[in-house]
Amino acid sequence: QVQLVESGGGLVQAGGSLRLSCAASGRRFRFNVMGWYRQAPGKQRELVADITNSGATNYADSVKDRFTISRDNAENTVYLQMNSLKPEDTAFYYCYADAYLVRDGRSYDYWGQGTQVTVSS
Repeated sequence: QVQLVESGGGLVQAGGSLRLSCAASGRRFRFNVMGWYRQAPGKQRELVADITNSGATNYADSVKDRFTISRDNAENTVYLQMNSLKPEDTAFYYCYADAYLVRDGRSYDYWGQGTQVTVSS
């Protein structure tokens, strides 16, 4: 089984910064894509950013040039550095991992419990 443990959410003023972390565990698994989604009240969950195990990144247009995703493959940890935060970035942020079993290559999607990010104006 895989567990994703997020940390780093909180309350920040507009223009401020936060850094989210997500540590993945699961001895029998390796991780392909890892990333972050967010869901604001009354809205659908949307991709914020993701990163492959080779370091290729993908960002939502709304966060490009403000957010940076990175990962430590040795620690199976993904980070999201969020700068120049705006009130519209307020949402519950979820960590995501596409993990595969080393034994047979079958892949599964996993989600963290989420962490709240609130940006005040």
